Order: sequence, then structure tokens, then C-alpha cells
Amino acid sequence: MGSPHLLKAALLSGATLALAAGCSSGSNMAGMHGAQGDAPDAKPATIEQIAEQTGCTLAGTRAAAELKQGACQTAKGRYTVVGFKTDQGQNAWLEEAKPWGGTYLVGTRWVIVSTPPTLETLRKELGGHILNGAHHG
Repeated sequence: MGSPHLLKAALLSGATLALAAGCSSGSNMAGMHGAQGDAPDAKPATIEQIAEQTGCTLAGTRAAAELKQGACQTAKGRYTVVGFKTDQGQNAWLEEAKPWGGTYLVGTRWVIVSTPPTLETLRKELGGHILNGAHHG
């Protein structure tokens, strides 16, 4: 696992993610979803840069030692943006978050959590690939 701070942040974020994304309809916990050919490469970005690129003003921003997250609501939908200091921190967070369910747009040291339609729209702008958390239902 990760550091105690990372684990604590992941668990606290998990509750936020479950509320923000609901349960996913996808059952493939680690698989990619959607056509990747039309998405640009996902570049490293801060949550502030992602918010600017997607036209949102971050709300409810929280930070921990290894990550920072904030919520967005735009015409594209509601979504939570999580940024990571390291790839290892991102991987550990995803392993802790996926059992909560939900759908994730994953880029380089960032993740966006929302509904599949919103993530598909954001993927066309930001790149990345879509992962489905555990299926609940």
C-alpha cells in the first residue's frame, strides 16, 4: 500500500467519489473503455490547469501530502478532479478507489471521476483513458 497519509486521503476521497460518480455500469475493474484513437495524449497537469481547460471553477478543493482534489460543475456535467505528485501515488489511489465503483478518466498524474458520458466528452479534450471501478448493483 502507500503511506498512511495517502491511504487516509484515498479513503476520504472514496466517499466523495462514490457520491460524485455513483456506481458504475461497467464491470471491468481494470479495463479501458471507449475508443482511444480520437483522444489526444494525456499530458501531466495540475487540477487548476484541468479546470481551466474544461471551463470550470474548482469548488471544495482539498489537499493532502500526495494529492489534491476539487469539484467542477459545467455544461459538460459534474466531475471531481484529482491530481497526484507521483505516478506511484496515482496508482495507489486508483487501487484504493476502484472498489468504491465509479468511472475514471485517467491521465498522467491526474484522474477525473464522473459519469461515462461526461468523461467521454472530457477525454476528447484532455486525452487519457477511461477505467471502470467495481460494479455495484
